[in-house]
Amino acid sequence: MTNALLVTDHWLLITVSLITLFSAPKPFTDPHIAMIQRNALKSWTLLPNVEVILLGEETGLAEAARELGVKRIPNVARNVNGTPLISSMFRLARENSNSNLLCIINADMLLMPDFVEAAKQVSKIKDNFVLLSQRWDLNVTQPIDFTADWQARLRSSVSRQGSLHRPAGSDFFLFPRACYADIPDFTVGRAGWDNWMIFKARKENWPIIDCTPSVMIVHQNHDYSHLPDGKPHYEHPDSNENIRRAGGQANIRYTILDSTHQLVEGKLVRPKMTSLRFQRKLELFLRKIFFFLPEDSIENFVRPKRWAKRFRKFIKK
Repeated sequence: MTNALLVTDHWLLITVSLITLFSAPKPFTDPHIAMIQRNALKSWTLLPNVEVILLGEETGLAEAARELGVKRIPNVARNVNGTPLISSMFRLARENSNSNLLCIINADMLLMPDFVEAAKQVSKIKDNFVLLSQRWDLNVTQPIDFTADWQARLRSSVSRQGSLHRPAGSDFFLFPRACYADIPDFTVGRAGWDNWMIFKARKENWPIIDCTPSVMIVHQNHDYSHLPDGKPHYEHPDSNENIRRAGGQANIRYTILDSTHQLVEGKLVRPKMTSLRFQRKLELFLRKIFFFLPEDSIENFVRPKRWAKRFRKFIKK
C-alpha cells in the first residue's frame, strides 16, 4: 500500500505498511535467547507489508537491528528495576509508525504469512478489535534456515514435536491504532498486563478475535534464567505491581477463553462451547451476582480441580 504526498514541487512516495510489529527483546547475551530472538525477528522481516520496530537499549539489540535492517528506538521508559514499560512501548510505536494496524509481540515468536492474511481478513470486517491466538510451543535448538520451504519444514516440526499451549497468556495483540490509546505503566515480561488487554477490550465492547483455527504462531521454548532466581515471571515482584495497575485480580482473570469470536476460513464465528469456556462463562456470571464474595471462593467453586491442587499444596507446608 502506498500514499503519494506533494512536497513543494516534487512528489514524495511514502510506503505505508499494513502492520507495524513492535517488541522489546531481551539482551542478546544468553546464546539460546539470542538465537531464538534472531530466528523470530528474521521471520517477521520476511512477512509482506509489515514494518518492524525494536524498542530498547539491551545488549546486542542495536547490532541485531542493523543486521536485519529494521528500525530501533532506544529511548523506551523503564521502571525502577530497569524493565521497559508497556505504556512507553505503545507511545513510541504510534509515534514512529504510519500503519493502521499495530501489534505488540514477544521477541521469541515465529510468524508466517498466514498471520498477515488473518489481519487483513479481520480488518475488512471490523473497525475496532483485538486479534490474538493460542501459540504452539516448540523446542528450537539451532538457527532456522530461512531458505525455500522453511515454512513447510517449520509446520512439519510443529506437527511432530510441538504442543498447543493452553489458552492462558497471550504473546501478541494486534489492533487498529485507534484502540488502546491509554495504557497503564505495566512492566513488560511480567504477568497481568496481557490479561488486562483482554479485560479492556471487553469493557470497550471491541470484538476479541481468536485466530488459532487459522494461524500457526510458534513460540520457541526457553527457560527463565534471565529472571531473578530463574523463577517464572508470575512470581516476580513486578507482576504484583502490574496487578495493582490493572485494578486488581478481577481485571487480570481474562484469557483467550474470553474471546467473542474466532476466525475460521476467513469468517468470524462464535466460539464453540467447550467445558473450559462454560466454566469461564459461569465464573463471570457468578461474579456479577455474588460480587461481595472473595474472588477465590467463586473460582474454587467453578474450578474444583484448582481448589484441590491449592489444598494439597497447603497441607504439604
